[in-house]
Amino acid sequence: MNKRASFFPVRYRMVLGTFILSMIVLFDRILISVAKDPVASDLSLSDKEMGWGLSIFALGYALFQTPSGYLADKYGARKVLTVVVSIWSIFTAITGVVYNFFALLIVRFLFGVGEAGAFPGMARAIFKWIPVKERGLVHGINFSGGRIGAAIALPIVAWLINLVGWRMSFVILGGIGVLWALIWFWWYRDNPKNHKSMTIEELVIIDEGIQEKGKNKSPILFKRMFGSRTMWLLMIQYFCSNFTFFFCLTWLFPYLKAKYNLDVVEAGFYSSAPFIFGALGNWFSGWMVDFVYKKNKWGLSRKLPAIIGFTLATIGIIASVYMNEVNGAVIFISLAVFGADMTLSPSWSTCLDVGKEHSGTVSGTMNMAGNLGSFFTALAFPYMMAFAGSHTPFFFLAAGLNLIAIPIWLSIKPEKALHLTT
Repeated sequence: MNKRASFFPVRYRMVLGTFILSMIVLFDRILISVAKDPVASDLSLSDKEMGWGLSIFALGYALFQTPSGYLADKYGARKVLTVVVSIWSIFTAITGVVYNFFALLIVRFLFGVGEAGAFPGMARAIFKWIPVKERGLVHGINFSGGRIGAAIALPIVAWLINLVGWRMSFVILGGIGVLWALIWFWWYRDNPKNHKSMTIEELVIIDEGIQEKGKNKSPILFKRMFGSRTMWLLMIQYFCSNFTFFFCLTWLFPYLKAKYNLDVVEAGFYSSAPFIFGALGNWFSGWMVDFVYKKNKWGLSRKLPAIIGFTLATIGIIASVYMNEVNGAVIFISLAVFGADMTLSPSWSTCLDVGKEHSGTVSGTMNMAGNLGSFFTALAFPYMMAFAGSHTPFFFLAAGLNLIAIPIWLSIKPEKALHLTT
């Protein structure tokens, strides 16, 4: 073991790796949204069929969150992230060879199944490597990686599709994911003590900052987890948060392009703005979580950022409806995404608080509910438009869900751990 102090601690290098993974996650997710028009044209798909193509990913992603979190807790983030990143990257590439609607549904569902292990696996890595007092900002950094990835992806992917076509674009991004998986397996260790670059000083910081010494070998009782009021409150509020954000990953690009008569590159740049504000929301919220926690206000450090975030999301969504030009609409949608993303760091920090050694399973279960919200978003947008003849009801539904989440957070108790074993 190297005993010399490091200028850039090893645990932060791990965070850099998960930050890059978060960028890859959102790159792969948003590609099909940018490619919506050529995919729909080549496969002869209607908007409703494209809605299913966009949403089926979220269904596979949601259903396999809890199993993926359980596997991360059992086998560790090294093996699980290597496997799941490889799986979804392969199906990202395979998306480029689909030939009809049903093939698209199958491949995108399996892509979602693979990607389900991403954030629960990261949560497990954070639990083992990052002290409690640093977790808020680390979660914020990780989720901001996704937002920055999405913001960068929109114009770059639009350019890439124009350059090599939508099919080859999926193959290229799939290859990038496989490369990350190989590097992660080579570098990361589930126990920081086993990493050859870890110093004695950094191990002391990590050891003093974790919630439990040693490992709880008792198996989790899912009946207790799903019977927990706290678990259900976390699931419901995350459903509300994801309903807003997933609109940006699926329908924002085609919505702005059609409503304001933009070309592909213009739509890409305008659609990227909310993701930049989402990254800022993650950083600000992560800083606030840690700042308030260090004031010995554990519960408030989770509640305050989440409540502020859901309030801003509600205001931003409603205001965007009344904007008649693209700049005003994008400004208020960006405010909504800034607020929605402020809820992520407190949500995932709370999962680690209450889940402890079962943090992967608990965070995966919360993320399952959140991505059921994502599933309904991608379908609700085209179906509500077809039913009402207007996008307005969809935006008011999203605002209402954000409003509901505010009193839910007042009832969550992050300091009270879940009792999930015998």
